[in-house]
Amino acid sequence: MAGQHKNQVRIIGGEYKRRMVHFPDGDGLRPTPDRVRETLFNWLGQDLTGQVCLDLFAGSGALGFEAASRNAKRVVMVEKAKPVYAALSDNHKTLGMTNVELIWSDAITWLKNASGKFDVVFLDPPFASDLLPQALELVAGLLNDDAVVYAECGQWPDLPGWEVTRELKAGAVRCGLLRRVG
Repeated sequence: MAGQHKNQVRIIGGEYKRRMVHFPDGDGLRPTPDRVRETLFNWLGQDLTGQVCLDLFAGSGALGFEAASRNAKRVVMVEKAKPVYAALSDNHKTLGMTNVELIWSDAITWLKNASGKFDVVFLDPPFASDLLPQALELVAGLLNDDAVVYAECGQWPDLPGWEVTRELKAGAVRCGLLRRVG
């Protein structure tokens, strides 16, 4: 059984700290590294009690499960790749997180029909795509006042209507917190 799950990440904080999340091989699937997640949750505050979070392009689920572990009121995770969604579902059952809702859908399609408001949105689309600007445009109407969007990309696209308030470069990855302006 050892080595059965070569693709895994560790939840680094909160109630489920040190629990492992497993995920399949997938094109462009790159979980947010521990060091970057640690910085992100330092920016957000370690405790997300009462926050409603959206993890689009959920992938491994590292960001969404991390938010849920840190007492987020609700975490909606959207993933379209069936094997990746199946792994998210298995992890969700194993962890027993009651504050997580999984949705099997294309993120952009889901956003076009979404309702509700979010306090924190995680956007980590495939780097070789134009999905980040599309998602930002659609997610803008789903944000509570003072909401933040965490985004990862290879390099920042043009971000009209958004400002980068915190930023980190880790290898080939740029990431940061964005807020609506204007």
